[in-house]
Amino acid sequence: MQDHDQPASPSRRKIFQAAAAVGLTSATLTPAQAADKASAKAATKPAAGSLDAKLKANVKNVVVIYLENRSFNNLFADFPGLAQPLSALPSAAAVQKDRDGSPLPELPKIWGGMVPSRQNIGGKDYIVKEDDIQHLPNGPFKLQDTDGKPLPEGLVTRDLVHAFYHNQMQINGGKNDGFVAWGDSGALVMGRYGETDKHLGLWQIAREFTLCDNFFMAAFGGSYLNHQFLISGRVPEYFNAAQTPAKRKIAVTEDGPTGTRLAVAPDSPKSALEGKPKFVNNGAITPDGYAVNTMAPPYQPSWVRPAPGGDKDHADPQDPSTLPPQTYDTIGDLLSRKGVDWAWYGGAWQAALDGRGEGTRPNFQFHHQPFNYFKQFGPGTEARTRHLRDGGLGDSPISNRFIADAVAGKLPPVAFYKPQGNLNLHAGYSDIESGDAHVANVIEHLKKSPQWKNMVVVITFDENGGWWDHVAPPKGDRWGPGSRIPAIIVSPYAKKGAVDHNFYDTTSIIRFISRLHDLPPLEGPAARTAAFAARGERGPGDLTGALSFR
Repeated sequence: MQDHDQPASPSRRKIFQAAAAVGLTSATLTPAQAADKASAKAATKPAAGSLDAKLKANVKNVVVIYLENRSFNNLFADFPGLAQPLSALPSAAAVQKDRDGSPLPELPKIWGGMVPSRQNIGGKDYIVKEDDIQHLPNGPFKLQDTDGKPLPEGLVTRDLVHAFYHNQMQINGGKNDGFVAWGDSGALVMGRYGETDKHLGLWQIAREFTLCDNFFMAAFGGSYLNHQFLISGRVPEYFNAAQTPAKRKIAVTEDGPTGTRLAVAPDSPKSALEGKPKFVNNGAITPDGYAVNTMAPPYQPSWVRPAPGGDKDHADPQDPSTLPPQTYDTIGDLLSRKGVDWAWYGGAWQAALDGRGEGTRPNFQFHHQPFNYFKQFGPGTEARTRHLRDGGLGDSPISNRFIADAVAGKLPPVAFYKPQGNLNLHAGYSDIESGDAHVANVIEHLKKSPQWKNMVVVITFDENGGWWDHVAPPKGDRWGPGSRIPAIIVSPYAKKGAVDHNFYDTTSIIRFISRLHDLPPLEGPAARTAAFAARGERGPGDLTGALSFR
């Protein structure tokens, strides 16, 4: 691993160049200085009766259940007790703008259709085409079939674009009025589940425990980048991409190498009513060398196969989609140095290694396994064997190792659980009903675990999946926060039946784990905190606002 505390480190240079871009001064603590300060603070025993003392005395297990691609509005738009319910939003505030900035007279068709393939739900065939739903008013709407009935939650709807530059263009400086114009699905981005959402297991869990209604995905864009922020709070690097086959993956922006807007192709439809936009190159890599959109893991399991005659445990490093191994610290590294055990349970991980996890069920997703991008967790390392575990398959303790460990009281102090693809709620290849039932089942097993009495569970989503949300993300740094997503805190210590209005993002999970175990700050979350502080604002909280200790 390279030493990122050395001034010559490319990572260090780039991080502080980015910090300078958001107005940080030379007086800002370096991550190394911040780590020393945190260590000194940690050496002091928390005062009896303080929040920190109660936290450390009562919380022994943190479990993170990481789901897929739903905005807050898509599932919880009018949940009781919200600070900004959708129903209270003036209709004018939800109007979507066209690509020239003018209000759309109506929503466009659902480009590509609502349902990707014919499905039979309850004896009824569903295949909703582009022309089946037209002339919707410009605003949010409840997802319905062609008969005007609520869309079944067991139906798989089409996927929506969710990418780094698209998300920023859709948010449009906090106006949230570019979702239709810069999405690829027309009206569908404005859809949400309506009357049936109250029957969801997630809805009932939120009613029992604490729903966070001001929680945002840490990074603009998609699953790949937000998984990276979940474990490190920062963006992966590919600084020499222009000298490799990956040069074709470099995005073309209209506002410079650190810009936020893709260059629009000359033949792109002028209006969202005429079709989805076209770009010169919606690449995975920024012009200055950060990998922000989906790239393949450098190790198997990866969708990039080994090079001919190469290491069978590696993805072909010459493939333009392969991200070079990353070497900076993750939350796992900090926990290991402190002697705190942890694990990433990947649903269908072993099935994928055996070549059985792709395509149909369990539909393993390679880019949802963030530690597989890091050299320190590469094949043959002790850290990989110890910490990257097969989550197993399905809902039973017999086949699902994560559930089995929970039932047996063998979860490590920090556990991340990533459900298999067909159970993660991702539009395009999984439905709401299956994933919702799976999470409810997991929570019931956790509540019966001998470790439950000292457990805090965070249920959240990696990103919005392209679905619209009306609450403006706070201005953070170059990388985020992005759109608002659901998050539920489940614990004997969670405030019962509460809605927490504190500002959080995905890095709040790292912050909570770090506070609990007195870990030094990771440089990514530290840089984000500094970006807010430079404007005299408070950055993302650490989730303790959702807890109550008697």
